[in-house]
Amino acid sequence: MTGGLVHATVLLDEAVAGLRVEADGVYVDGTFGRGGHSRLILEQLGAHGRLIALDKDPVAVAAGRALQDARFQIVHSGFEHLREVLRELGIDKVDGVLLDLGVSSPQLDDAQRGFSFRFDAPLDMRMDTSRGETAAQWLATVDEGLLAEVISDYGEERFARKIARALVIARQESPIVTTRQLSEIVAKNVHSREPGKNPATRTFQAVRIYINRELEELESVLPQCMDSLRAGGRMAVISFHSLEDRIVKRFMRDMAQGDKLPRNLPIRAAEIPQAKLKLVGKAIHASERELALNPRARSAVLRVAEYTGGAGA
Repeated sequence: MTGGLVHATVLLDEAVAGLRVEADGVYVDGTFGRGGHSRLILEQLGAHGRLIALDKDPVAVAAGRALQDARFQIVHSGFEHLREVLRELGIDKVDGVLLDLGVSSPQLDDAQRGFSFRFDAPLDMRMDTSRGETAAQWLATVDEGLLAEVISDYGEERFARKIARALVIARQESPIVTTRQLSEIVAKNVHSREPGKNPATRTFQAVRIYINRELEELESVLPQCMDSLRAGGRMAVISFHSLEDRIVKRFMRDMAQGDKLPRNLPIRAAEIPQAKLKLVGKAIHASERELALNPRARSAVLRVAEYTGGAGA
């Protein structure tokens, strides 16, 4: 059961503060999880405010439906469908969008989800357990070259080729269907370990990111977030590893720079297209106090940007 699993919401106050919640505004929590950010947003909304939450995890959706508040609605959907969800709800523009990326603590701590090497459990790893291919099913058929590429690119693992070869050999003898099988095979093929980190960490991250299409969905949703905002509305994104943060940082930076026109182009200043986003402050990391309470926050990075209403970029 997942009901008793505790989720410590990372950068809770900082992320909601970044949205600059207005009492009568309309907001989107694109990653409900267990509702930490949503509950704080609701505390700051007035009677006519509205909060739409999305989550692809059926367990998270069930937790959201237990939240009784007329201003709140949760939709079983990944955030990559943000524009479609808002259209179906009859919402054109919103005042803020929050994304808390990656896997949540309850997902990691629920052995049956297969996200963690800390338990011997079925090798699932799907964010949405109602659809899609499990990690075990993918590992059973994936080409060795693609497997090595995934572990290298998404796990930034320097022993990727050796791990991929070992997994392909192992599956010929017996299907790799549990987290323990995967972690033990990987451990035998990682020859140097980072202090305090399990040798299977990078491979587990890589497989999870790939089967859930996490980076592709992030690249898809960022323009949707921006285009869904009213002028002055904000988007706040919390990333947990460099691959995610690189995508978020680059997108916000590019949208804040606007069109790059040729030098010496004869054009009036008023005719220069305005950038669509304005960066709000610098990247924010968890405080020492939060890290002491929740070590999983150590890699979290929050970035906030405001939509200018500009037509450029």
